[in-house]
Amino acid sequence: MSVEFCGLTLAHPVINGSGTFEALAARKAFGTALEEEFPFAAYVSKTITLQPRAGNPPPRLWETPAGLVNSIGLPNRGLVGYLAEDLPELARLPVPVITNVMGSSAAEISELVEACDARAEIAAVELNVSCPNVETGLDIGADPRQLEQVVRAVRPRTGKPLIVKLTPNAADVAACAQAAQAGGADAVSLINTLRAFALTPGAPGGSSGLRSPRPWLGGRTGGLSGPAIRAVALAQVAAVAARVEIPTIGMGGVSSALHARELLDVGARLVAVGTASFRDPTVGARIAHELDPRQAPPILT
Repeated sequence: MSVEFCGLTLAHPVINGSGTFEALAARKAFGTALEEEFPFAAYVSKTITLQPRAGNPPPRLWETPAGLVNSIGLPNRGLVGYLAEDLPELARLPVPVITNVMGSSAAEISELVEACDARAEIAAVELNVSCPNVETGLDIGADPRQLEQVVRAVRPRTGKPLIVKLTPNAADVAACAQAAQAGGADAVSLINTLRAFALTPGAPGGSSGLRSPRPWLGGRTGGLSGPAIRAVALAQVAAVAARVEIPTIGMGGVSSALHARELLDVGARLVAVGTASFRDPTVGARIAHELDPRQAPPILT
């Protein structure tokens, strides 16, 4: 069930969503088994920014009945730290590495992309213009005109495949996909998390007998992922795949081969798994095996 994607030949159509599978931590936990049977056909890094980021203050996660709200805040070593420390280790993985980057302007993004282009270990670059925890990224991704300008400015900085990760928090996601294509993107990926908010329940106290609820997350707002967003993902992926000619990576609430097959059926070339990996780090391999029994079953136990 090998898949051709932007010049890359992948063993199957299942990859990870950026920031949802920490390969280096998994290697410490599972050892050589990770490299023998990696759960995904390509590995997408967490988002890398120019400068190091500590991320949002805790608490960072809130479970809902059908999903997860996260306010992680993109913690990372920064570009220099990623290239010097993380990338050499990620290059040992038995699959292509796709580096996800984010900046607050075309100039910042161009610098990130140009640095990635110089590294042979990186097979492709994904632009995060959609993270709901970073206002500037959301603004770029939600405005088709601005998005096209940014992609067009960045495109000459790399000969590697350029993937644009779209925001679902836009008036017309398909129009944003068209703008990314017009700017020179080789592929688009969606959906990212939906903007969300979590409140603590009211506690005893105050003149009314209850203190007012307050935001639970340290970053106040976050992004909703998991089963709750699957129907939204299916609708948006179908709309985008019907509007653009470049490949689409579909994601959002995927935890089974049925969910993956639905996204493939509406036009996705690849499917990304995110929240489900938090519960089961082997879920990507299981989904790939269920889609095509010739793929190795999960062995990371």
